[in-house]
Amino acid sequence: MIKFALIKERKTPPDRRVVFSPQKLQEAKKQFPEAEFKVESSDIRIFKDDEYREAGFEVSEDISDCDVMLGVKEVPLPYLIPNKKYFFFSHTIKKQPYNRDLLREILRNNIELFDHEVIVNETGGRLIGFGRYAGLVGAYNGLRGIGLKNDTFELPKAESLSDLNAMLAELDKIQLEPFKILLTGSGKVAFGAREILDHLKIRKVEVEDYLNKDFDEPVYCHIDVLDYNKRKDATLTNNADFYRHPEHYESDFRKFTRVTDFFIAGHFYGQGAPAFFTAEDAKAPDFKIKYIADISCDIAGPIASTIRPSTIAEPLYGYDPQEEREVDFREAGAIVVMAVDNLPCELPKDASEGFGEMFLEHVLPAFFNGDKDGVLQRARMTQNGRLTKKFEYLQDYVTGEMI
Repeated sequence: MIKFALIKERKTPPDRRVVFSPQKLQEAKKQFPEAEFKVESSDIRIFKDDEYREAGFEVSEDISDCDVMLGVKEVPLPYLIPNKKYFFFSHTIKKQPYNRDLLREILRNNIELFDHEVIVNETGGRLIGFGRYAGLVGAYNGLRGIGLKNDTFELPKAESLSDLNAMLAELDKIQLEPFKILLTGSGKVAFGAREILDHLKIRKVEVEDYLNKDFDEPVYCHIDVLDYNKRKDATLTNNADFYRHPEHYESDFRKFTRVTDFFIAGHFYGQGAPAFFTAEDAKAPDFKIKYIADISCDIAGPIASTIRPSTIAEPLYGYDPQEEREVDFREAGAIVVMAVDNLPCELPKDASEGFGEMFLEHVLPAFFNGDKDGVLQRARMTQNGRLTKKFEYLQDYVTGEMI
């Protein structure tokens, strides 16, 4: 018998998401009768304690008798229970300075950490995550910014809506002017954003037409890395080469900045890859982008106008390209920037239900089939008070010896 606990989210600002909804937890129990599930009482979770009780699960303040702790965000240090297995997004795999003490404490307490971000298949493809919901909300927020900037329509904040269906119903009420929308990325984030554009029945066009034709309706173009980057030596190449050697490439994004009105950034940005556009590029007279939904949200990185993350409470800010500073997004000449870095929190019910579905399919079986596909082995960052072999690169981060 393995005892799993759904733990209370304690990080600030509060996160209402959870690994399993009550219904999905029932499915997990049915599928794995040898598993036991307990729910830590929470007053902020999107699903109430009583919903779990009604589904047949024990809800308690004390989960110390459980073996595996299932959470979403980082666990504050005082609440870590020694000698347990934990699943959550630790935000340590890129050596994030603000979470170094967390990883140290995990090692000190002999905790086995499994980071949701590194739950991958044999080829490194992510098996679970909230990417789709980041894309859905990010595109919605960007469209909301367009309506507010131009005073043409007013969409409610995503966080005020009950679920995805309510969000889509609000979109059905708006009318968009003819403009060009550019979407980057090839993963769950980009395809989440694309769901919004397709729901609005915006026509998808190919790169050549997007760059060279005018349209009397809104259109979008979905591009991948080789559409906006070119190899410096001009040799023909493929995506794999770009991901292996991003330093051999330079940006070819400028051709898109001349024709794009609304840019939805749904890409993954790798270290060493070229910038999309610089602060200097944004000053050019032919730079046309007026609205940016930066779902990727790399601060002071490949998109010059993303100078800080925005918040769920205040998702929009303005960027003055001539002065390279933040202004009110309603100011004339300001680029409207949406750069919320925790977008799935705005659809906590749908995001939790989708996450639980993936976790039940890809992760839970590994506890009962001897981890035959290596899912747990690949995601295990710490064991016996040490970093596992795959994550030994974090040793200098833990010991504070980084230069």
